[in-house]
Amino acid sequence: MPVSRINGVNINWRTVGDRANDKYPWLVMTTGGRRGHDEFVPLAEKIARYDYRVMLHDRRNTGASDILLEGNDGEEIIWTRDIHALMSEQNALPAFFSGSSAGARTSILFYLKYPQAVRGLLLLRVTGGPFAAARLPEQYYGQFIRAAKEGGMDAIRATEAWQERIAANPRNGEYLAKLPAQQFIDVLTRWNDIFVAGAHHPVMGVTSEQLRSIAVPTLVVPGNDNTHSSASGLTAHRLIPGSTLHGLPIEDQDVPLIPFPEWGAYEEEIALVFAEFMRRAIAAESRAA
Repeated sequence: MPVSRINGVNINWRTVGDRANDKYPWLVMTTGGRRGHDEFVPLAEKIARYDYRVMLHDRRNTGASDILLEGNDGEEIIWTRDIHALMSEQNALPAFFSGSSAGARTSILFYLKYPQAVRGLLLLRVTGGPFAAARLPEQYYGQFIRAAKEGGMDAIRATEAWQERIAANPRNGEYLAKLPAQQFIDVLTRWNDIFVAGAHHPVMGVTSEQLRSIAVPTLVVPGNDNTHSSASGLTAHRLIPGSTLHGLPIEDQDVPLIPFPEWGAYEEEIALVFAEFMRRAIAAESRAA
């Protein structure tokens, strides 16, 4: 698996599709939560069959990439800088950008920071609403801040989430063992505060004005659980000018979260919809040139 040194951390990445064929457009796909890129491999393989090259990577602090707990910006903004540097290293910009949940937010934020690097956005399972606003800060930050305050870094290394990071990349165990607990607490508290400040926007972390400013072709595929309700996807579609909405044959379920792999039955449909959407966007680019 390739690894690149990006902005001071080792980023684990892979491409799916014919990377050697310069005629194939690039699509960057970013998973949700703090999950590694592996859960997107089956969908990426289906999209690549339509002659696209898909970039998958583990964001810093996720998957097998390095942990580095520092930075004054929110975590998702830091991820956008890493993605830009990684894709620039591969000479793969501009590209299409896609993601699910946190990956969808990161894709939008990437566009807002680097609009010239984006050919289009393909957004899955948009996050928003009061349930997500209450659940996710605790999921990402709150529980770990308390653990560090109560038991220091030994308690953090004992949690399932951080044990996964250590198992995927043993360097992370060494990093966490040396990290002062107060630094861990300070960084996660700062990230939590930034996250909470944007939690009640129509799309979590993105204002209505920012959504209205998006000026690239955008596809929205709504989710169907309490964290990614269909209403959040419909709101994103309504606010993003000229966006395309594609509803899967699913209904909202009153559950906190449906894991993305449970959408496996819809991946063929998603891949086809993605491929056709990008084909139309590329054709529109050609007409405008």
